[in-house]
Parts: sequence; C-alpha cells; structure tokens
Amino acid sequence: MAGVRGRFITFEGIEGAGKSTQLERLLRRFAGNGPEVVVTREPGGTALGERLRDLLLDPSIGTMAAETELLLIFAARAEHLRRCIEPALARGAWVFCDRFTDASFAYQGAGRGLGMDRVAALEDWLQGDLRPDLVLLFDVPPRLGLERALSRGKRDRMENEDLAFFERARAAYLERARLRPRRYRVIDGALDVDSVAAAVDAAWSDWLAAANHGPVPGDDR
Repeated sequence: MAGVRGRFITFEGIEGAGKSTQLERLLRRFAGNGPEVVVTREPGGTALGERLRDLLLDPSIGTMAAETELLLIFAARAEHLRRCIEPALARGAWVFCDRFTDASFAYQGAGRGLGMDRVAALEDWLQGDLRPDLVLLFDVPPRLGLERALSRGKRDRMENEDLAFFERARAAYLERARLRPRRYRVIDGALDVDSVAAAVDAAWSDWLAAANHGPVPGDDR
C-alpha cells in the first residue's frame, strides 16, 4: 500500500550459527504471501558494498586496524542504506538483511575491543532513528559455530579469528538482545536445521501477532 513503510528484518549471529540458511527457508515460506521482499546482506548489498566485502573478508589482507575495519563496514552500510534499504522501506517492501549494525557492535565493538560508544556514534550519525523492526538472533556456542564454518572449506579473514574473539562477539549479541526484548528473538542455533526452522516460525508468528496489535515491536532502541 502506497505510503506505508515496509518492515526491516535482520538475521544475526556469529559464524556457523545458521542464519543464512534460515533466512532462505523463511523467504520460501514468505514468498507470494505478502508484500514485496528485498533480500540483501552486509557487508554488501550494492556494487560498492560487495567490493568492500571482498576486501574485508580477504584473508590475504591479514591484520587490519580495528578502526579501519569499522569505518569500511560503515562506508559499505552508508551506500547500502541510501541505495537499497531506505528506498525499499519507503515503497513498502519488507527488507530481509543478513547482518546489520548489531554485527558491528558484536564484532568490532566487542570482538575488536573498540567499545560500544564508537559504534553507537556511527550508528546514530548514519542511520538516524532507523533500526530493525525485528532481529532474529541465532545463538550458537562459538566452538560449534567455528566447526561448522570451517567445514565449508577455505577460511575468510573473519573466520581466522580465535575462539575468544567469537566468545566476546556472542556475549555482546546476547546482551543487546537482553536489553531490547521487544525487538529481538533469540533462536537456539545449535539445534538441527528443522528444529531451528520451527523455532523461527514460532518467533515470527509471535512477532507478527504483536505487530498487528499495537506499535512496531522493535521500536525500543
């Protein structure tokens, strides 16, 4: 419907949590049963963003200053917001995004030790009041997640990080979910694929029911 803002759904979690698989499964169940859906990812989502993604994940780059990494990710995000996410929401589309700014809080803020204030300052400057309406957070013990990720083959630059890095990232994700329960739904990513899908269905139905009976459930910042 013209003039009705779309909804912004993000899929979060550390490596091997299964978020990308569940995004695809939810998309299949959603297809043809509602408004336009735009599927995208971060870093990426635009031609420039995908080039920056390649750079950020290239293992041959080796060590990168944490500040450089954070700023490159937000550069990709700026392009993504202006050229993809914001126009889609404005025309009423629902945007399904594989990772968004929560990943920056988890990976760069906690994992890299930059702190939450720096990430929050960039978030406020770039995004204004825009936040996801729903965050599906797939939680998995880092050791299991890394085993899954590394079983896929060659490691990217992020997957080369040690277990402690992902422990810090996981803790940050869970703390953000604890502080914003209306926006987040935490899914046990350690379960088998079908059980995770059932949990996603339940979380999705719960969120939709709440969304249809009052303010957008994700409006807590």
